Amino acid sequence: MSTHSDRAWLDEAIRRIAADYNRSADTHLIRVELPRYPGIDLYLKDESSHPTGSLKHRLARSLFLYALCNARIGPDTCVIEASSGSTAVSEAYFARMLGLRYIAVVPATTAEAKLEAIRFQGGEIHKVDDARTVYAEAERLAVETRGIYLDQFTNAERATDWRGNNNIAESIFAQMAQEAHAVPAWIVCGAGTGGTSATIGRFIRYRAHATRLCVADPQASVFHRHFADRSVTGLPPGEACCIEGIGRPRVEPSFVPEVIDRMIAVADADSIGAMRALSQALGRRVGGSTGTNIVACAQIVREMAARGETGSVVTLLCDGGDRYATTYYDDAWLAARAIDWQPAAGDITDLLAG
Repeated sequence: MSTHSDRAWLDEAIRRIAADYNRSADTHLIRVELPRYPGIDLYLKDESSHPTGSLKHRLARSLFLYALCNARIGPDTCVIEASSGSTAVSEAYFARMLGLRYIAVVPATTAEAKLEAIRFQGGEIHKVDDARTVYAEAERLAVETRGIYLDQFTNAERATDWRGNNNIAESIFAQMAQEAHAVPAWIVCGAGTGGTSATIGRFIRYRAHATRLCVADPQASVFHRHFADRSVTGLPPGEACCIEGIGRPRVEPSFVPEVIDRMIAVADADSIGAMRALSQALGRRVGGSTGTNIVACAQIVREMAARGETGSVVTLLCDGGDRYATTYYDDAWLAARAIDWQPAAGDITDLLAG
């Protein structure tokens, strides 16, 4: 049974999160010129402008509110998450806001810049050598600390109100309202937990929009394979992608393939090449998962043009590129891994050329 002081702390915690949201403007929608494809418009929903620099800020806020309103977080709760980095950065931000201890269980290969960002927000780092063990290790730490494992991979699709309430889908359609093609022909996103694609796909159906949803997925990810064949639920041992934040070795509970119209598998080298080309066009760095999205957008735009179609395509600029300065933007790092990114960079440069 909760006490009066517990309820008072909970009320204050929710007020702080609501106040933080109220101080934050919505993220920008950037129109990208496609001079070679008249009648087809490309837009980037810039999620890097959140206070913690990525799309995962929305998820972290929803996960905290979900746990708070289910009375699973109190004033002395240790909060734990399994994360490749960006979710942990955002969750550490909210944990510090509420005065809570936060531990991120991360693969040992996570970019050092992301680990520094987690620490900057007050979080602790717990590394594991095998990325497949992050779930079990997070659960173990939750028991050990008598804390809570937020479990983004299970709770992402249920913690966000897909009918609206300022979710990313509602924001996209509101910002598109005055554009030449106000209802997008396609929305393209990636899948890490599956929560974003579930939210967008459900919202499209709820509002009866004609928009179709495409999920761009790394080639070495199970999601697109499961989409094609529901019996496939995991990757073979040793197979993994290098694009942080998206792609998984197992089908996560939050992934809802039924609300997805199409999936496009993208090679890591193509994601990185597209990321580099888009960064050059925008004059600022974007992350690898944004490159994955752009490769899928390029395919869709060219198919629309070949069919004589017009319309708009919206995708997500998931995070900034500064966190990848020593990986995706380091030519020596790429060369050491034999990642041939230049052909894809040239292809996306051609897409965007005037």
